[in-house]
Amino acid sequence: MAHLYIFGTIFFTVYGQLVIKWRIPNYGHLPEATLEKLIFLLKLFLDPFILSGFVSAFVASLCWMAAMTKFELSYAYPFMGLTFVVVFYLFGLFCFQRV
Repeated sequence: MAHLYIFGTIFFTVYGQLVIKWRIPNYGHLPEATLEKLIFLLKLFLDPFILSGFVSAFVASLCWMAAMTKFELSYAYPFMGLTFVVVFYLFGLFCFQRV
């Protein structure tokens, strides 16, 4: 049961990374001017999917804190390497299917 905390961390981290990457290109590039930059970032933050990515990152951190109460860091941390593999695999699966 305690391993669910680790896998929750992985799941919510992967979701957050992928959904934010999916939505950001819809807004273009970050403007140069400071005021325009702030407006741009506010628009990003108010996007429901991007907001869900931030919430997901927060939930992932809660899962990680719970995992740290159950496992030593030396045991739990290597599992975090799975996030890179899963993001890479899912990104490739969804993004390169269109070709």
